[in-house]
Amino acid sequence: MTDKYLKTSRSFFRRRLLFSCIIVPCCLAVVDGDAFAGISTKIRPHHKAELPTTAAAQRSRPARVSKFVSQSKAEEFSVRAPRHNAGGGLLVKQSAPVSVSEVSRAYISKQIPTISPTQLIASLPGVQAGNEGPINTETETMHIRGLDQSQIGFLFEGVPVSDAFSYAPWATSMVDNENLASIKVTQGSVDLTAPLYNADGAMVSMQEIRPTDEFGGYIDLSGGTHSLQKQFLRLNTGEIGHSDVRAFASFSHSGANVWRGPGKIERYHVDANVEKQWAPGSSTDIIFGYTRSHQNIYRTSNLAQWKNYGTSFNYNGIYTAGDTNYYKLNERFTNVLFSAMHNDFKLSDALTLHIEPYTTFQKGPNNYGSTIPVAGGYLGTEKYGALDGYQGQSGKVTVESVHPWRQNTSGLTTNLDWKAGHNTLSLFYWYSYGNHTEYQHQYALSPSGAWSYGDRYLTVNGVPITGYQENTVQQVNAIGLDDSVSLLGDKLLIDVGFKVSMASVSATENLPGSVPYKAGKSYFEPTPQLLASYYITKKDQIYLNATTSYRLPSGWSPYVPQFSMTSATPSSTPSKNLGAEYFIGQEVGYRHNGPINVSASWFHYNLTNHQISSSSYLPGTSVLISTQIAAGGEEAWGFQGEVGTRPWRHLSAYASGQFLHTRLGNDVDAGTDYLTTKGKRDPGAPKWSGAVGLTYDDGIYFGNFNIRYQGSQYSTLMNDQKIPGYVTADLNIGRSLPSFNTRLHPKIMVNLVNMGGVNYLSSISGFGLTAVKQKGIFGNTVNASTPSYIVGSAFTAVLTISSDF
Repeated sequence: MTDKYLKTSRSFFRRRLLFSCIIVPCCLAVVDGDAFAGISTKIRPHHKAELPTTAAAQRSRPARVSKFVSQSKAEEFSVRAPRHNAGGGLLVKQSAPVSVSEVSRAYISKQIPTISPTQLIASLPGVQAGNEGPINTETETMHIRGLDQSQIGFLFEGVPVSDAFSYAPWATSMVDNENLASIKVTQGSVDLTAPLYNADGAMVSMQEIRPTDEFGGYIDLSGGTHSLQKQFLRLNTGEIGHSDVRAFASFSHSGANVWRGPGKIERYHVDANVEKQWAPGSSTDIIFGYTRSHQNIYRTSNLAQWKNYGTSFNYNGIYTAGDTNYYKLNERFTNVLFSAMHNDFKLSDALTLHIEPYTTFQKGPNNYGSTIPVAGGYLGTEKYGALDGYQGQSGKVTVESVHPWRQNTSGLTTNLDWKAGHNTLSLFYWYSYGNHTEYQHQYALSPSGAWSYGDRYLTVNGVPITGYQENTVQQVNAIGLDDSVSLLGDKLLIDVGFKVSMASVSATENLPGSVPYKAGKSYFEPTPQLLASYYITKKDQIYLNATTSYRLPSGWSPYVPQFSMTSATPSSTPSKNLGAEYFIGQEVGYRHNGPINVSASWFHYNLTNHQISSSSYLPGTSVLISTQIAAGGEEAWGFQGEVGTRPWRHLSAYASGQFLHTRLGNDVDAGTDYLTTKGKRDPGAPKWSGAVGLTYDDGIYFGNFNIRYQGSQYSTLMNDQKIPGYVTADLNIGRSLPSFNTRLHPKIMVNLVNMGGVNYLSSISGFGLTAVKQKGIFGNTVNASTPSYIVGSAFTAVLTISSDF
């Protein structure tokens, strides 16, 4: 079979897959539900959460295949929510034999409508969210049990929503908070059936609300400090005729000023959901989302800059000649289109089929300030004489460095469940294809710092001047089998599963002198797991598990080099080791459900080929480049727990905490020598963290208070620089307003974020090997690196008026 034929067949399959994601939902929407009349009427709970209506409560649908099942329900308005939410909606009853925590709609509805999903889960045990502002359209930093955001799997409605190559979560681009039913965090393991190839030992899963049975809608208007604003509108069709088809669509606009320094943030977002129930146990959901956003970038600071300038350190508001840190040069434009179709088909009493095709399209650009040599610069490794149009001149030209990027990911997940008595056997398969293209165009600035896309970008002999021109293709095939059995009157559950993932990555760098020009690797990753739980009483459960998972190298920089225009030496070089990071973890846990709910666990894990994702600025520019630090092995263990009370006199309390001990297992190669990092703590992993919350809700008045603590974190592998621990607190209060015998149910809410006005560094953006120049094991000099940090969000006050109708 020729290469040409293979390429043609693969292209044909990808077109067919994308076509199915778009056309098949439309076809199914008009098929008569009587076609499924012969299907069994046995009912299982549906995978999506739903607004509480009487008719909807009587309607149930098949569950998405997952062992990590909770018993949460979503409520649109906290003041109308059932009062059974423990911990104010922060402790949802769980039964899976793994550590898992969840925030429900009861909690989400009391928070600022503009904050990101990562901030909504910041109080859960083990979660460490880097809060950069009350509204943010960029990807964010976070850690769970010492694993960073690139090691955590993010799902929305069962579909992966992290960047398919950098693994940065795009959670803010997938859904509006008003449409979020719940967010679940699995702290120490990954669902074997989840379509993920970057999740080491943690997973975040978001679920959307369901269309309602009756026509209606919801609206909210928010305004606050830093010119923050949001407008949101959702319309529900209700059941259309007697077709058992329901839908909703929503639109939102939000914006704010960058809270430190000049600049602004703006976001437009659309959500839509169409569901069709063919018969009891068989249904189709079509899910759609679109986001267009623009943001002036927050500038990260090193420790010296933080000490000297504090929160005033950012990009400059006035342009001066040669200034690459002018704020209008540093901005990101993001467009994200998301579509999926989830199908559940009850083939018989014992057999259920789940199929979900999906596609995600994302594009930039990201813009930065830079300087380009007029003469004697480099395109790849080739030195050029002069830029076109600049012959006979010297010096440097200040430019807007525009980085257009484009990527698409399409996939298909299938699960076939066979249930016989107390045994359930699941066969599952996942295919994913992704493509990423990125390059640079440099636009010369006018004396005032202005530029335009209508201007001609800089070239050398007609060739655009760029630091990289890459294309990366990735394919994944994964197949697995899972078998669970329930014994002793359903007291004992034993679950054994095995998955094999086969992935291929190919990257090219189309610049002169690139070595290699093309590189890639094929991966074969087996991941077995064992889960078990036992109910001591109806209210007390113990569980244990042993799980494995993996993470492929992130981005294209591990495969091919990238360059600056000032040197023939690459600004980053391919990794020496392209092996996948591998996770082996164990947990033992206990749960108690009652007036006081308790969940606690001990955990331990080992990482091999640990890769730390980092970033740094190219010297003399504001251009951020991604880098990988090969940290070798790592071991971690600790304890986590959470406790929540059911409402008593309308009050419910919540507390969570974690102790984490990490240890690096190798002396790390620093290039010129090895550093004595063995036995050091993993950077970005605080030893202690915790949160306390208090919620009041009497059906009219409601409020929520949360205080969080994060311990100090090292930013270097030598543990010679760190940021201090910090405490922040948020307060949310509101009231349900009279409806005056109308369909309206208005309410008013005030949210105070970081109410103490604490100035703090919330997380680490760029890690380093050592913060001080020192000798390595063999006596060679290892130069100091400069870690960079995310500045935590300032005090923000927001007023929201909302109503359903």
